[in-house]
Amino acid sequence: MKTIKSKQEFESVFITGKRVTNSLVRVTFVKEDKDIPTKVAFVAAKRLGNAVFRNRCKRVLREAARRNILPRDGLSLIFFATPKTAYATCDEIDAAFTSIYKKLIIHA
Repeated sequence: MKTIKSKQEFESVFITGKRVTNSLVRVTFVKEDKDIPTKVAFVAAKRLGNAVFRNRCKRVLREAARRNILPRDGLSLIFFATPKTAYATCDEIDAAFTSIYKKLIIHA
């Protein structure tokens, strides 16, 4: 799992990407060349709370991404935390990721 690091990559995905939502997680994605491995970024907006809360949300999302197999190569994904993300159980997050991945397959 590679990380989206540059501002240009992030903006490219955010502006041109399609969005898939769930109550626990929102995802913006762009389908790219299949030879490129999947790239991801995890975001928690400042409006969610203080730094400790935002970091917890991102840790929860990263762990869920590790537990659940990411979709095929050729995607750039940005995972956005919601206010419910930090309080969700592992099973709820896994169900949200499964739902998101099914929607990704349909839209990609």
